[in-house]
Amino acid sequence: MLLGFKTELKLNNQQRTNLAKHCGVARHAWNWGLGITKQILDWNKNNPTEKIKFPTSIDLHKWLVALVKPESPWYYECSKSTPQEALRALRRAWKYCFEKKKGVPKFKKKGRHDSFTLEGSIKITRDNKIQVPVIGVLKTYERLPQEEGIKTCTISREADRWFISFRFDQSPENLKLEDTWFFPTVGVDLGVMNLATLSTGKIIEGAKSYKKYKNKLSRMQWLNRHKIIGSANWKKAQLQIARLHSKVANIRKDTLHKLTTRLAKNHGIVVIEDLNVSGMLANHKLAASIQDMGFYEFRRQLTYKCELYGTKLVIADRWFPSSKTCSNCGTLNKELSLKERVFCCDHCNFSLNRDLNAAINLKNYSSITAS
Repeated sequence: MLLGFKTELKLNNQQRTNLAKHCGVARHAWNWGLGITKQILDWNKNNPTEKIKFPTSIDLHKWLVALVKPESPWYYECSKSTPQEALRALRRAWKYCFEKKKGVPKFKKKGRHDSFTLEGSIKITRDNKIQVPVIGVLKTYERLPQEEGIKTCTISREADRWFISFRFDQSPENLKLEDTWFFPTVGVDLGVMNLATLSTGKIIEGAKSYKKYKNKLSRMQWLNRHKIIGSANWKKAQLQIARLHSKVANIRKDTLHKLTTRLAKNHGIVVIEDLNVSGMLANHKLAASIQDMGFYEFRRQLTYKCELYGTKLVIADRWFPSSKTCSNCGTLNKELSLKERVFCCDHCNFSLNRDLNAAINLKNYSSITAS
């Protein structure tokens, strides 16, 4: 299976400038191609009898070489694969838009989600260095996987830090710890008050990093409201805000990675709910708390880690009443409201924490589906 690896780069000022140039070329190629494709779509809409064929990424690159590069000599200071990969990404974005999987592509702005992709021979040395096309040898802060045959890599910027990411082939590992023998199957109930409640009785608290730094972030943005856009003080303030946003995201990712790795390594079967996250975000009172927990990222990480460690992942049906079913006798309590945090069964007089009761029902769900 393909695994992604991302690490921070240790750069000097010359390398930072070079990477910023590549980001500028990728951004310019994307915006130019997006403008051309939008003009073609507008023409086809207004002239249904004289439609122009929607260009492929190869067509866009040919037009770029013929029309843009002669007037923009700074393109030749960067790798030729940078605009090529940007146009390929643009074509994929339009494909997802036509298939109604995503919205219409947007123009990119300088300093927001700066990144570019390089294609070619990428070599990893034993002294924590990686050699990429045109740019040369880059240092990293941590040990790199000694893999060969890497053809592409993506370099991105978060605040004032640069990261490199690439994919490599990794065979699944059959690694299980001692807890597997005691709890081979575990049910996981995600919540807003606590990130996860396990059927074993353990409660995992969420990072709630946004809630922790919400006031500080609001204060920094409020102080920045009157600064002149483009000035030195404005740039300093923007960098501080970007650093805080990155810190909030990293705290959340760290919590999710630790939890998903623990579940995938320590259990043979993991059962979770098929949550309608987009529908849950429609509740504006809970939307911020739901986003702060990272339910979608939790499922994404758990999916590939279960495959990596040979763990079976069971997704319970979205309409499975895990919270309203008694885990002792199986009686359904349809009148249970969201405010009630303790489940009480009128049939067998059984009472238990609502989230723990749901986690136990999820654990039993795997045996129900198997039979």
